[in-house]
Amino acid sequence: MTTHEARRTQAQRDAITVEIGYALFSAAFAAAVVFGAIAGPVLFFDLPGRVETLLLRTGTAVAAVLFAARVISVLVRFRRPAQPSQPGRTSPDS
Repeated sequence: MTTHEARRTQAQRDAITVEIGYALFSAAFAAAVVFGAIAGPVLFFDLPGRVETLLLRTGTAVAAVLFAARVISVLVRFRRPAQPSQPGRTSPDS
C-alpha cells in the first residue's frame, strides 16, 4: 500500500469531524441534564451544608462519567465497519 492509498478522503475527514462534534455535543447535553437532576435541588431548597456538598459532588462525578461514556460509545460505534443487511450479498440489488 502506498502512502497515497492510506490517506483519507475529504469526505471521510468531514464525517469524522461531524461525528466527533456530535459525540461532544450530545455528551455535554446528557451530562448537563443529569447534573441538573442530581444537583438541581440545591438551587431550590434550603438544604443542610453536607447534603448540598454531597449532591454537588455526586452530580459532578456522575456527569463526568456519563460524558466520557457517551463520547466513547458514539466514537466506537462510528468506527465499526458497516455490515451488509443480508449476509452474503454485496449490493442491495443482488
